[in-house]
Amino acid sequence: MRALILSDIHSNLPAFDAVLADAEGRGGYDVVWFLGDLVGYGADPGPCIARLRELPHVGIAGNHDHAVIGKLNPDLFNGAARAAALWTAQRLADDEREYLIALPEVRWEGSFTHVHGSLRDPVMEYLISEPAALATFALLETPFCLVGHSHYPLVWTEQDGRAEVFLLDTSEPVPLDRRQRVIVNPGSVGQPRDGDWRASYLLYNDEGNGDGTLQHCRVEYDVAAAQKRILDAGLPESLAFRLSDGR
Repeated sequence: MRALILSDIHSNLPAFDAVLADAEGRGGYDVVWFLGDLVGYGADPGPCIARLRELPHVGIAGNHDHAVIGKLNPDLFNGAARAAALWTAQRLADDEREYLIALPEVRWEGSFTHVHGSLRDPVMEYLISEPAALATFALLETPFCLVGHSHYPLVWTEQDGRAEVFLLDTSEPVPLDRRQRVIVNPGSVGQPRDGDWRASYLLYNDEGNGDGTLQHCRVEYDVAAAQKRILDAGLPESLAFRLSDGR
């Protein structure tokens, strides 16, 4: 079984389509595992929801998904994010809203737990510190955990009561061993923040024993098209400009 692991698409249709095409070129996938924040920031919430729903997939909710359906107060966001959430909420069709409402906060798929933020706070906590990682390890009941939210492609490992982190790269697949618990973030499809503007995602190859490998992938996409859509929609200019440098 091969799973395409995506997070933080953020209504960026050019990036989403580029990832799907790139994954097909790498041998394809059987299922999409989506880790939240399908909407927010970008100008194509409806088309991104439709594209995901066309695919065999399972998904969970992120904080932006909750904000546009009234489960989270958008006033908790910064100004640009709040403006995008309110803009998106006004443009969702009833079936799109119902789809987002139905997304759970946590999901389990075999050896993997899926959550957007952390197991301590599923939609809002950024898992970017050792205390946050240790708190999720303490609650984790499967060998592996997949998270999103920070937009950084990271792997956390647990050893002797400590948690260590390293950045994913695209060179070699990461082997998984159920004896070593890990937390993995695929990075962001639609708004990378690690200094690399290319869309980021993972491919999981299950070797039939519950372990398998994770391959981190980056793909170029038409950033100018995504930026133009944001500007044409009247969304904050900063949401367009930040796509160019991955910050």
